Amino acid sequence: MGVFSHLHLQAGRAGWCARLSDCLDGGPLCPPEIRQACGTREKRQRQALSPETPLSIAHVDTGHELRGGQRQLLLLAHGLRERGHSQLIVCPEASELRAHAEADGFPVLALPQNDFKHFKGIRELRQRLNGTGPMLLHAHDGVGQTVSWLASFGTRVRRIATRRVTYLPKRRIDYRLKYRHTCHAVVAVSLFVGRILEEAGVPPGMINVIPDGIEIPERLPDSVSRRAARAGWRLDESEFVIGHLGGISKEKGYDLALKALEILSDRLPNARMVLGGKISIEDLAASPLATAVASGQVLLSGYQEDLFELFSGLDIYIMPSRSEGLGSSALMAMAHALPVIATRVGGLPEIVEDGKTGWLVAPESADALAQAIAAAASNPERLKELGSNARLRSMEFSADRMVERTEALYRRLITPGQAHQAATSQRMRASG
Repeated sequence: MGVFSHLHLQAGRAGWCARLSDCLDGGPLCPPEIRQACGTREKRQRQALSPETPLSIAHVDTGHELRGGQRQLLLLAHGLRERGHSQLIVCPEASELRAHAEADGFPVLALPQNDFKHFKGIRELRQRLNGTGPMLLHAHDGVGQTVSWLASFGTRVRRIATRRVTYLPKRRIDYRLKYRHTCHAVVAVSLFVGRILEEAGVPPGMINVIPDGIEIPERLPDSVSRRAARAGWRLDESEFVIGHLGGISKEKGYDLALKALEILSDRLPNARMVLGGKISIEDLAASPLATAVASGQVLLSGYQEDLFELFSGLDIYIMPSRSEGLGSSALMAMAHALPVIATRVGGLPEIVEDGKTGWLVAPESADALAQAIAAAASNPERLKELGSNARLRSMEFSADRMVERTEALYRRLITPGQAHQAATSQRMRASG
């Protein structure tokens, strides 16, 4: 007899609804006899957990490129491994994340290519969970959240979803259903993202604000590394060098940066921009960036694993984003003692303090961006002061702090009775 048949025959429609509700809150989808046998084992496991007990976590991400979210996953995984926790990384077999995870020594469950809706991958992950698999599933993207839910439906595995995008869904009821029933906790990477989630109908008690973390470099750029970086770009001390990561993503506002440089062509003719990130020849040829590169006003640094050299040669870092969950690249620049010019969108105002660690400007305004760049170039001493402040500010967003907060959330979720109490209180608030 299948599990859904068991649900229906157990106690008619009312019993089916009650049991399904229990399952959606993390209860097991199985007959009472199996529940009793499995529950005894799980109860012993949970009672044996202490603050020092190693955890078992599976991270799920379905992206193919190595972008900010995937980098944060790896940073978290490294920090958790140092704390003694075992981990499995679930990702597409052809993804950059898989290559990096395996190179770093993490076990990987590769989601097969040409697997419609990841059905095969979900089945394999579920088999792992039914054995001696992870006790926690942490989804790092939206599709990964669905994969985690389907793979663990009817088990006692606790599910966490990280949210880093800043837009509201068209149908907010979808959010309420998705986040109430597919996970037990949501990580928002900024207060702004947390407010978006709450506005979309996610219960406030499920939302945990844990900002992205960065590795704080012990070594800071100096005159030697600055000259070396600029020599590689064929620039000297007379140029005012602006940095930007993100390639030619419109979301990151590279077009606004180009317009700002055009506005400054007479006022600040020595301004140059170094643009980092992967850019194909085809994309470059089809973008307005091609002219600026040909003129020497913009230099392409390409993809760099180690950003120390890039940051060493810069005077300032800009982030003219149209949307931003937090802005980890701005934090990395700040950690290298660079002030940041950022748009007042998303989580950026939570890290960039206007007039203290950089400048905040209006979004979609190349004029405001140009004005801030000109102000930065006109006062080198002020720039140095803001850079020192930025370095101190970045330390509040260290990777260690991010890992510590995430680990604490994991332990709260597997504390006996705590998750059930949270779910009950959420239902009471909803009914009230």
